[in-house]
Amino acid sequence: MFKKSVSISMLLCLIGVGHAQVQGLRPQGGRNNPARQDTLSAAQRASTGIKDIKNVNAKIEDYLIVSYLNDTTHVDTTLTIQKEYKFNYLRKDNFGLMPFSNLGQTYNTLTKDFQSTHLMPLFGARARHFNYMEIQDINYYRVPTPLTELFFKTAFEQGQLADSFFTVNSSPQFNFSIAYKGLRSLGNYQHLLTSTGNFRFTTNYTTKNNQYHMRGHIVMQDLLNQENGGLRDDMVENFESGIEEFLDRSLLEVNFENAESILKGKRFHLDHVYHIIQKKDSLSKNKLSIGHVMSFEDKFYEYTQSAPATSIFGEASENSIKDKVTLEHFYNKVSVNYSNNILGDVEFNLNHNNYNYGYNSLFRDLPNGIDITNRLKGDIVSAGGKYRKAFRGFELQGELGLNVSGDFDGNFLKAHATFKLNEDVFAKATINHSSKAPNYNMLLYQSQYTNYNWQNPFNNIESQQLAFQMKYRDLADITIDYSTINDYVYLAEDPVSSTVRPFQSDASITYLRVKLVNELKYGKFALNNTVMYQNVQNDNNVFNVPELITRNTLYFSSHVFKKAMFLQTGVIFNYFTEYYMNDYSPLLAEFYVQNEKEYGGFPRLDFFVNAKIRQTRIYLKAEHFNAPFTGYTYFAAPNTPYRDFVVRFGVVWNFFL
Repeated sequence: MFKKSVSISMLLCLIGVGHAQVQGLRPQGGRNNPARQDTLSAAQRASTGIKDIKNVNAKIEDYLIVSYLNDTTHVDTTLTIQKEYKFNYLRKDNFGLMPFSNLGQTYNTLTKDFQSTHLMPLFGARARHFNYMEIQDINYYRVPTPLTELFFKTAFEQGQLADSFFTVNSSPQFNFSIAYKGLRSLGNYQHLLTSTGNFRFTTNYTTKNNQYHMRGHIVMQDLLNQENGGLRDDMVENFESGIEEFLDRSLLEVNFENAESILKGKRFHLDHVYHIIQKKDSLSKNKLSIGHVMSFEDKFYEYTQSAPATSIFGEASENSIKDKVTLEHFYNKVSVNYSNNILGDVEFNLNHNNYNYGYNSLFRDLPNGIDITNRLKGDIVSAGGKYRKAFRGFELQGELGLNVSGDFDGNFLKAHATFKLNEDVFAKATINHSSKAPNYNMLLYQSQYTNYNWQNPFNNIESQQLAFQMKYRDLADITIDYSTINDYVYLAEDPVSSTVRPFQSDASITYLRVKLVNELKYGKFALNNTVMYQNVQNDNNVFNVPELITRNTLYFSSHVFKKAMFLQTGVIFNYFTEYYMNDYSPLLAEFYVQNEKEYGGFPRLDFFVNAKIRQTRIYLKAEHFNAPFTGYTYFAAPNTPYRDFVVRFGVVWNFFL
């Protein structure tokens, strides 16, 4: 409680101090100076989509978005095929993910990247974390005028998805933003309501002499799902047969209608740096800075059920189920960074993690005389470093970390070299080694379902990955990565108890991925392709992915109505080959391995018509329109159907004040 109070108080104080320092400041040149002459003409402003900006000196490139890695981009109001791919619940390209039937549910993972820089175990319930915004998902902003973005998309049956965002600079030095994404969707099947909310507040401050930088965020999230356990076995045939009566999906009976789960969390994050030496001119660079990152996160996952589903999960110790697990994580990092023209950028850091994961009661296995602890808690101290050196078209970058004290061992090494010959040719080679403890719920889990209680002394999961990327314009972007994984931890059904439990593989897994992204254009037509080939050598069959995943989009783009509107329309084809698709456990909020039946091999065709009028993008899509005539064999997980044919509408609207 003390750590929580300190983190909140410190963050709020720094935000308040930063705001107080910038009151009364006025632009002293730069982007906001009205005398600046490099502004857009009326025609140029129209072409970039900011015709209505009241400050005519502002350019679209002045509306900056800064990632947690300090990569900077600017607001983009254009309409592209990539915008179509990102117009979804996650607001990111979901290639390689298979969504469930209702918006706000989980996704089955068709591919996996074993590149990792984590030194700590992750919280469990990973199937519920696709829309849980982590530190790396939060951006920071710098804008010459207030900026608003409104996002809306229809859901399934009753409800809608909306995301509202606003940011403003009260001075060139101080910015804040506030945003909220909310969803409510009833769904087409029984007991499948989803209701989620993601609140974000960010701020960043820079002194006028550019010597001190501060940024921080507050994020509060709650993700609620009703759970039904999928279709009953005898209902699967009714679904697949396409009987007209059962095209009303609410008539298909599910395994239970009395359960729900919620993932809820709040995070307070502060990242600031002070430049002790800051010398930079056209010939030399010499910088010395110290940095500090402090983050506190408090989260829990809870599964409740009014009466036990003993036929699904086995015997229960109570007449109603309420399983709740919590994690409090307090993180501090202190770093020293030095850079010059000859050496490059070098950073050394020291990190401290305080963690408290677990339950409020002990579990005693009376038949076996075994006690299972209720908490994993302690302190981890780790050390690490970063290096970056750029020379002409080459860049070398590396990062490493090592736990030096505490109950969890862990280390990682990541390095990559990039080469950019010109704007058309780009190449990158990456190596990554990781050793970390399995996720918390694999090590310790408690439930009022008797067979879902365990404490496991698993070894660290070891992985190594080599990756290569070659890009030439839009014609070819090829990525190849090869991973080896040892002591892989997975969930599977225990043949003795017939319940899902964690296991550790004693065999090595090798995993090859080859991904091609390209676009071919002819006049106003284009064919955009994303194809991935995967090969797994896996003696125990504990890691299953489809051999081929493809997404191909044929579309047409043109200005219409005397260039008052920009139009894009086309067809998207999605497909993946049959494989032993992972099953889903709503109790654990995790996917687990099954090797009884293969799923996949069905096409998904979407027809879309998108339009842009000034800063407004309008989206209309007929999703999975081939469903009525290609057969009802589409599943997102065993006994869990994918979405039927549906027409959905949405809009993204930017305001530049």
